[in-house]
Amino acid sequence: MNYLIVAKVLGNLLIFKSAALVLPLLVSILYREGDYFPFLVTILFTLILGFFLSSIKVNGRIRIRESLLIVVFGWLLVSFFGSLPFVMSGYFTPVDAFFETVSGLTTTGATILDDIKILPKGILFWRSFTHWLGGMGILVLTLAILPALGVGGFQIFKAESPGPISNKLVPKMKDTAKILYTAYLGITILQVVLLYLGRMSFYESLLHTFGTMGTGGFSTRNSSIGAFNHNSYLVFVITIFMVAAGVNFFLYYDLYKGRWRSVIKNSELRWYLSIIIVASLMITINTRLTVYDSLFEAFKHSTFQVSSFITTTGYTTTDYEQWSSFSKGILFLLMFIGGSAGSTAGSVKVIRIMILWKLVKREIAKILHRKAIIPIKINNQNISLEVVTSITGFVFLYTLLLSIGILVVSLEGHSLASAASTAAATLGNIGPGFEVIGPTRTYSDFSSFTKIFLSILMLLGRLELFTLFALLMPEFWKGS
Repeated sequence: MNYLIVAKVLGNLLIFKSAALVLPLLVSILYREGDYFPFLVTILFTLILGFFLSSIKVNGRIRIRESLLIVVFGWLLVSFFGSLPFVMSGYFTPVDAFFETVSGLTTTGATILDDIKILPKGILFWRSFTHWLGGMGILVLTLAILPALGVGGFQIFKAESPGPISNKLVPKMKDTAKILYTAYLGITILQVVLLYLGRMSFYESLLHTFGTMGTGGFSTRNSSIGAFNHNSYLVFVITIFMVAAGVNFFLYYDLYKGRWRSVIKNSELRWYLSIIIVASLMITINTRLTVYDSLFEAFKHSTFQVSSFITTTGYTTTDYEQWSSFSKGILFLLMFIGGSAGSTAGSVKVIRIMILWKLVKREIAKILHRKAIIPIKINNQNISLEVVTSITGFVFLYTLLLSIGILVVSLEGHSLASAASTAAATLGNIGPGFEVIGPTRTYSDFSSFTKIFLSILMLLGRLELFTLFALLMPEFWKGS
């Protein structure tokens, strides 16, 4: 294990982290609300440590073990230093600050704040900006900005990227990272402009775009997007961009290159959009008959909540706890699907659901045709046994962690539905759920122990489980 190269990369990451903190510092200075001091102290402390580590002289390249260590400790370091402004602001305890930061960076959107409006503008900006940074991946962004990571960077990319299959768009990893973040930034700017044109303030347009594109869901309002229900234009803009954020960002590069046919024929995209359309129609019909007097209102809230749940964004426009069990059941199922691989969405991912479905179909077909060789194909390409095995292992581990999460949360005396919802919402990086963490509730009532445990679940969900568990294996540390 080359610990020096790990330290050097983490130093570069901390330098980037300190640079990212400049934006909320400028916001705090602009609004003159006195919250600039926590950012100044954190920037200086992070910068000094970052420069010290990055100055280490190293030889060799980043291999698999180093990349896994970089990803895990990178996320832990960024979460720790990112929580310092919250702690020093006086609005958060250390545990709450860590929970809120992890929730932001993992784009979960689970909050302990019962009253968001008490936060000064700079702190509120940093809280939402963590979504944008963590959405595509803090280390992928570092790869795009700091070519010093260079050789071996693809191992970091694979360890941090959401989804079972990670590929380069172009030969050099740093160029792939730049392409992804160019698309990410471009769509971000477009949404900010459209929200601003809809008469949302520029400040709130930025923060709600951070939450949308990062599929995080932190809002500037206690009632989330429900505060803008009077402006249906804003609701539909956010709905469209939530769906866009759940699309594999590699497809945007195909669009840029004019490969429209490959995008249209992409089977994962078709599944993803079909699930959204079918779920939205079912809930629209059900809520029109049981809750809303207007078909338009039923459609607006149904499509919004379906898009929010499947993309694991966590924004809300209404108290969906008042919906029927049928509609809530559909939303609960969407918590276990998630967006596309290569998107900023969390949870299991559509591609895994597709492959598992094809695997089930194949096993049924082999009962009838025992000697048949039936390959599993996605987009006319054979899926290797290694990928299929990895996906089945992922689903087993996901189910195991979900079960443990339910047991831990239930120790606090919550109902089984509340415990299941909480475990699913944090492991799937969704945020709000049902009952105790419903759209009008927060995570503030949980004990410090449970908050730390849920923070670990959020990190596990964001890092696709295997990355963190690899470090717990004795073989990992025994390797050269």
